[in-house]
Formats: sequence, C-alpha cells, structure tokens
Amino acid sequence: MGDIGEFDPARFEEAIAIEVGLKLDDLKSPTTLIQPYIPDDLDNLVNLHPRHEDHLPVGIQETEEEQQHHWFVGSIDQGTTSSRFLIFNGEGDPVASHQIEFENLYPKSGWHEHEPLELLNSVEQCIDGAMKKFADLGYSKDNIRSIGITNQRETTVVWDSNTGEPLYNAIVWPDTRTTALVRDLKSRPEADSLTELCGLPLSTYPSSVKLLWLIENVEAVKQAYEERRLAFGTVDSWLIYRLNGGAKAKKPIHVTDSTNASRTMFMNLRTLQYDNHLLKFFGIDRTKVQLPQIVPSSDPECFGKVSYGSLSGVPIAGCLGDQSSALVGQCGFSPGQAKNTYGTGCFLLYNVGTEPVISKYGLLATVAYDFGHGRKPVYALEGSIAVAGSGVKFLMKNLGFIQESSEITDLAESVPDNGGVVFVTAFSGLFAPYWIDDAKGTLFGITQHTQKGHIARATLEATCYQTKAILDAMEKDSNHKLESLAVDGGLSNSDLCMQTQADITGIPVDRPRMRETTALGAAIAAGLATGVWKELNDLKEVNQVGRKVFRPQMERKEAKRLFRKWEQAVEMSKGWLLRDGEEEK
Repeated sequence: MGDIGEFDPARFEEAIAIEVGLKLDDLKSPTTLIQPYIPDDLDNLVNLHPRHEDHLPVGIQETEEEQQHHWFVGSIDQGTTSSRFLIFNGEGDPVASHQIEFENLYPKSGWHEHEPLELLNSVEQCIDGAMKKFADLGYSKDNIRSIGITNQRETTVVWDSNTGEPLYNAIVWPDTRTTALVRDLKSRPEADSLTELCGLPLSTYPSSVKLLWLIENVEAVKQAYEERRLAFGTVDSWLIYRLNGGAKAKKPIHVTDSTNASRTMFMNLRTLQYDNHLLKFFGIDRTKVQLPQIVPSSDPECFGKVSYGSLSGVPIAGCLGDQSSALVGQCGFSPGQAKNTYGTGCFLLYNVGTEPVISKYGLLATVAYDFGHGRKPVYALEGSIAVAGSGVKFLMKNLGFIQESSEITDLAESVPDNGGVVFVTAFSGLFAPYWIDDAKGTLFGITQHTQKGHIARATLEATCYQTKAILDAMEKDSNHKLESLAVDGGLSNSDLCMQTQADITGIPVDRPRMRETTALGAAIAAGLATGVWKELNDLKEVNQVGRKVFRPQMERKEAKRLFRKWEQAVEMSKGWLLRDGEEEK
C-alpha cells in the first residue's frame, strides 16, 4: 500500500458525528454510528432529496419525521393595510418574510376601496422579496412544498371573466356606502330568516350587499352582469384566479373556501354551498354572475398552482379568512377554545365544534375551518370589539399621554390600580355583544386624585371587560365551557393587559412567542394538504416553544365587583348620540 499518512480515528469519528447529529461523547464503538438510525420498520424509510443524500453516511436514510424539517410552506397574508409573504419550516417557525404596505382609498365619506391590481402586485413583490431572503439561506422554491393564502374577508372584487381585468375598485369590508341599501333590505318580511341560514345578520359588512350595490350603481358592472361575464369574489378568489394565470390560463381557477364564503351571506352554513333562497333575497341571478366554487380550506389540487414568477409551479393548497386562520395558527382545534386578536379592534373566535350555533346573544356564526378529506367542518362564534389598540392611539395622539404605543404599560403601572376610573371606549358606539349605536366614549369616576396612569389602566381594562362580555355570550350560546384564551396582536405584547384579561375572565390567557398566527394558519392548511403535517395531532408541537400563560390571580369576588362597575358604566354611556330628526328638549 502507498503511504497515506497516519490514521486518526478521533478525527474520523468527529466528522461522522457532525454529519449524523451525534455528540462526540456518544461514540463508544463503530456500531454507534449506524445502529441508532436504523428503524425497526424499514418500510418507513423514505428517499432523500439528492441534495441531502450526499450529506449522510452510506446506509443512512431519513425517516419521514426527519425529512419534514427539510420542507417549507409559504403563506400569503393579504390584509387591509399591507400584504406579506412568509415561509415557515416544519416546526411552524418563520424563516423568511417580506411585507409591503399599499394605498387605501377613501373617495367619499364612509367609502373605503383598494385597487385590485395593486393588491395583486403587492403580493407578487412580497413573494419575490421573501424568496430572495430564502435563497440567501441556501434554499430554493424546490424546498417549498406548497403555499397557503389568508386574507381580509368581506372585501369584494368584481372582474370581467373574458379579460380577467377588474371592473371597479375592491370595496373593503368596513365600507358603509350600503347603509341605505341595508335599511331597505331589513324592511323585507324575509329579512329575519337570513341569520338562521347563513349565520350573519344584515349589515354593511357582508359581501352580498357590496355586490348588489356594484350591480345597481356601476355601469360597467351592470353591463357585465347582463352579458353574463361578471365574475365575483373575495380577495382570496381574486388572488388565486390571477396567480393561476387569470383569463389566460388553459382552465381558469375560480374558487373560494368555506370560511370566506361564509362571510358573503350567499352560503348556507350547514350545506357549505350557495343557497337559492339567500341569492333570491338579494336578487342575484346565478346565470348572470360567476360565483367562485366553494371548496375545503385545505386541498392539494382545488386551488391550482402559481403559474409565473419565483414560485412558478408551486401548489396553492390552503385558504382561510384571516380570523379563521388566526384560530388555526393558535391550534384552537377543540370545542371551547378561543382566540382573541388584539389589533386596532378585537376579533374573537370561539370553537363550537362540528355543528353551527346560531347566536341568541349578539354574536356571528361562521365557519372556523374545513380541512376536508372526510373531516367534518368546524364552526365558530365570532364577536368584535371596535376599540382596542385604537384606544391606546387615542391616549397618544389626542391626549398626548405617551409618545409611543409601547409606553402604555409603563404608564399604567405607575399606579397600583384604576383609582375608581372606568373608561367606556365607545368611540363608534359599542359592538358585540352590546350593539349600542348611541353610546359615546365616556369616562366615569374621575376625582382630584385621578392621574394619567389611572386613565391608562382604565383604557386597557375596557378591552378586557368587553372581551369578557363576549366570552360570556359565547359560552351561553355554545354550551361549551371556555378552557383558555389564546391571544395575539399588538396589544397582547402588554403583560399588564394580558394579566388583567386573565384576572377579569378567570381563565388562563395563553400568548405564543411567535405571534404571526394568521399567516401560520394558512401555512398549516397548505401543509396538511401536501404532507408536511398529516393530521392535526402532528401540530401539537407547532408554535409551542416560548409560550407564556397568564393565570388568574385576582379573587373572583373582586373580579365580579369590577365587572359590575363596567356594566353600570355601559348603561350610563347610552343615549349620548341623538338620532336624525331628534332635538334636545
């Protein structure tokens, strides 16, 4: 043999140890290198992507569980003020992301619009931006198993099915131009029967009244309707349609999932299909408008594939409306679990199981998620609070209490309690479960002792009291005892606010370290459809690291006393807004 130098077993062992993930101290004998990695059932072995096979010793292959960590799932998160694209690994951690804000249009008082092509363009830019960062980590689109989409819900888009071009700006969910139309619809005899079918009461929020307004008031939309080339959809449908190639595609993809369809007032909550009675009520002729096909929230084929750009060929396999997606991202898969997103306002979703519950206490019934493939759809009750983070903004911008929103906790902690101050933050009336239109923001209990800190505490507490009121209504409607409240959103960063929430509700408040739960929910839907995760049980470890649980510390007697004071303040805040035609006596 030729001279190949002195053999150093320690160097050899260290190199192999690095490749297979063993500590050097574990190497007791040559068999240690191989034996721990040979499973009893050789049928469970899967072949590696060629890139990874090169890095394993001969005879070693990865199990499915190990291979999962090499797959990633993308998530388009299209919101009211910005679009984002995030890429998650198999453990539910984001590894790359990109976000773009876009212009919100307010052409008239109460009108709120988006330019549909700008929404699409912002998503395309976010995908490209995140993919560049992903490539810098040494990966490519081949490592992305699929992508999911989550979106602002009731926002309505209409386009020409022949050209694929929008016929008008998107009408955004809080737009109130349909107020007079809704008033007329409510006067019809059948109006009271709608909620039982679709879970929603008549209001300016659902897509149905927005579409009706467009047909009646925009000539291009009316003409397309009469010529049977009008396509309608929510933001998810619009993005899926265009990402698949739009009108130029060999077979255009025009679909929506049941969580988004449940916000239109066109879908029967039990059949998860369009209801002829509902369509007839709104005067919509199905032969004249192309409604998106309703499909499960998780499916490997229904949503098609991205047809161009840096994700060309990657399947779209998941779709969830934003609040449903946040519940999924919080892994709220059991009846009795609830999540609250503390943003500008608050949106609470409460899992009620596989049968819809029509609220008797001022809440909305909606589809939480529908993962298909033999699984039953899961329903939720939903309640909204108009003012949460916007209350903090009010103290900052209008009263000059703080310079940054993040300073609210320090100011509130400058005093030991609220000093008897209660702040009913009814800047736009009170939403669920009160629905008091004529309430105004009102401060009670002010004395010469009152300081800024007391008002700051009362502002945080107002959100917590309203959350308790909604949760109480949800429990009555659902007959499910609330186990815990999962939280996310900007105001959830305040430990004081979250501890106060736990004290007032008397239940644990569970806050994840990774709070991109809305985007994660869409990624979970897509990952379930494409084998990254096989069943919900596989998600039990997703987003669990670093969670903080706030447990009730206040005596229940004191918590009940404080809530009674809040309820008293709510009653006293009524009647401040005079109705049209009324005069002061």
